[in-house]
Amino acid sequence: MAAGVWIRARAFLWDYLWISLYLVLLALVAVFVVPDIQGLFQGSLVVAQLTGFLLVTVPVSLYFAVFDSKHFNGSFGKVKMKIQVVDSNGKAVNLMRSAVRIALKFTPWELSHFLVYRLVGNGEGNIPAIWMWLGAGIYGLLFLYVLTAVLSKDKRTLYDWLSGTKVIKKA
Repeated sequence: MAAGVWIRARAFLWDYLWISLYLVLLALVAVFVVPDIQGLFQGSLVVAQLTGFLLVTVPVSLYFAVFDSKHFNGSFGKVKMKIQVVDSNGKAVNLMRSAVRIALKFTPWELSHFLVYRLVGNGEGNIPAIWMWLGAGIYGLLFLYVLTAVLSKDKRTLYDWLSGTKVIKKA
């Protein structure tokens, strides 16, 4: 049976506890252990975004890709909520398919980071129309992800369709 959007949201909230702990640990390391990391966010926009990508997006994406694959059968939140990512045959997904799913899932998240760095770099000036269109596209994609999970009969998101996966309740 398909897992609905609310059970998936609760699973993500459980996962976000771990993500938050990681972010707090990362902040403590950046302040007290390796304060030079902070300088990477104060120079070039490209360096700042790449640093954020490597320190936050990659580890969070790896967490979901690895734990949602057949090797663990679900992230902490998915296990807690008794749901699992499976392929179209109902079998646990391999690591590659899980990684593709997560890349598609977090693309709008990373694009929004890209946009924020560009807007901050823009300063107090007028916002170029291209950035406004990009922002509308990013948030439109996020809305589409949620809308497909709510309105599709099998509760699949667009990124689940594209990756050939679905999230089901475990028996």
